Amino acid sequence: MKMVKNVFPKAVLIFVIFTVLCGIIYTGVITGIAQVFFPEQANGSIIEINGKKYGSELLGQQYTDIKHMWGCIMNIDVTTYVDDKGQPVMYASPSNLSPASEQYQEIVAERVEKIRASHPNQGNMPIPEDLVTCSGSGLDPHISVAAAKYQIQRIAKAQDMTDSQVQEIVDKCTDGRFLGIFGEETVNVLKVNLMLDGILK
Repeated sequence: MKMVKNVFPKAVLIFVIFTVLCGIIYTGVITGIAQVFFPEQANGSIIEINGKKYGSELLGQQYTDIKHMWGCIMNIDVTTYVDDKGQPVMYASPSNLSPASEQYQEIVAERVEKIRASHPNQGNMPIPEDLVTCSGSGLDPHISVAAAKYQIQRIAKAQDMTDSQVQEIVDKCTDGRFLGIFGEETVNVLKVNLMLDGILK
């Protein structure tokens, strides 16, 4: 009993010290550094033009019309969450379906059929897999360069643009490899579509 009495105050003191150090001081310092050196990233990488927010560079948005670039499949849920005004808030998540499941195969087959029908000029050219599968987060804002190029002719025709004009936009919205060697080049779908709409320059 005496040992417990001796240990308890020390345990409480250590708890308080580490709570202050890790929960307040460390968090405050890291937040301050982020706001000073990386303010855009620290605040969500929001794309804001003339006072209007169009979304985050880090979160995908669903585009399904022929005039815009399509991203990865998104599993949209608008029934789970609402905002402070009671309006539905879009939420997405990975499907967690096994690649071997019939449901997954049906989803991919439907997507393949839509892609083929919307891109007749591509013939039997292989469809980049990120156009028919869901990302791990369900909200991935990027697609591969191959997936972007696959859509260029369809977008150019629908937008009354040349292929080279659309390619130029894709090039502007392409992110290189991390440190030039890690990962692959990716295309930010939201940025491409904002540029196609003349919103982003």
